[in-house]
Amino acid sequence: MPPKGCRTTSRSPSSPTAAKTSPDLPRYLNPQAEHLLDWFHITMRITVLTQLAKGLRLPPELSATLAAELQRLKWFLWHGNVFRSLQTVDDITTDLEDEDTGGQQDKDRHDKFAKAVREFGGYLAANASAIPNYGERYRAGEIISTSFVASAVNQVISKRMVKKQQMRWSPRGAHLLLQIRTRVLNDTLTDDYRRWYPDFTHTPDRQDQAA
Repeated sequence: MPPKGCRTTSRSPSSPTAAKTSPDLPRYLNPQAEHLLDWFHITMRITVLTQLAKGLRLPPELSATLAAELQRLKWFLWHGNVFRSLQTVDDITTDLEDEDTGGQQDKDRHDKFAKAVREFGGYLAANASAIPNYGERYRAGEIISTSFVASAVNQVISKRMVKKQQMRWSPRGAHLLLQIRTRVLNDTLTDDYRRWYPDFTHTPDRQDQAA
């Protein structure tokens, strides 16, 4: 039976940083889970591309085309269509290549946007197997994002580790606390205590006995 934190049927959205630096790292840490890209982070990257596109000095027709293509890209990704998403990235790149950038400042903005589009295309291609049909998952009540978890973690960590906190966590203390919490979730803490103290006896909670 797998530990509670590592179920064979789990499908967990993965960190975009881990996916970008080493796609195999999340699978190594939790091989029994099916790892997915977090929808929140995908939409954030598209939002950044949209803001960069708004800063370009382009003819109104091309500006409207880029905005529509970015919305189309988001729609394809929402439905898990990686093939059409990559085609849309190629279309955006082609539109940019055919445009005269004008002055140096406009050229710099143009190059920055083009680089961001290429990097996003490479990101999607490298993680194509981790992009599901988010729409289907959402309608089925399944998780498509861990942003609420990250928000809660950031809130707890920032409260416990800021300097103005009278009794704040040290990095080592926070690390050790996480180790204990992991062992509690995996039901291995009692075994650790028995190994350290052979005479240790554990009395189950009433809730565990009722279960």
